[in-house]
Amino acid sequence: MVKHNNVVPNIHCHKKYCLSSRGPLKVRLSLDQATKKKSRRLARAAKAAKIAPRPLQLLRPAVHCPTQRYSSKVRLGKGFTLEELKAAGLTARYAQTVGIAVDHRRTNKSAESLALNVARLQEYKTKLIVFPKKRLSKVKNGDSTAAECKAATQFDGTILPLAGPSGEIVMADVPKQEVSAFTTMRLAMKETKVDGYRASVANRKEK
Repeated sequence: MVKHNNVVPNIHCHKKYCLSSRGPLKVRLSLDQATKKKSRRLARAAKAAKIAPRPLQLLRPAVHCPTQRYSSKVRLGKGFTLEELKAAGLTARYAQTVGIAVDHRRTNKSAESLALNVARLQEYKTKLIVFPKKRLSKVKNGDSTAAECKAATQFDGTILPLAGPSGEIVMADVPKQEVSAFTTMRLAMKETKVDGYRASVANRKEK
């Protein structure tokens, strides 16, 4: 019998990973993990070489996470709304050709988020290098110069990443209070504690 207050052994070691009366049991193994890792890396490199000098990732908007618990957190969303693209002077069809993600389902709920993403689009337009459709054709309106096209390199990171919140607390931003809430609560708790004792002393004096 098992000593001490342990869990009652109830394990079932009856699976046979070989030929049995029920036939071979199908056990999924991951013996090709290292090979798959290498093939994925080569596929990423082949894709990067194929689309070069186009960047590997698309420009994403800054959105707030859903639900009240996480609504204060800002992350990268799926794509820009049609209203944001229109405010930045772009069309949805043209934006998809220059590396901007478009999401026709998302809508803007506030003017602040609209202005923030329009500013992201405007900043991206200043850094954008647009190649002509044909390499030997003349430079058209909106295309970059030949020198800029020649100096262009492929960008492989996150385009315009969001700035993380600073962990430092600036005391100048904290409003000063003349009455401390902690002191008020502590005094109220003490008063409640000694209230019964004071009442009993007063009753003794009256008698």
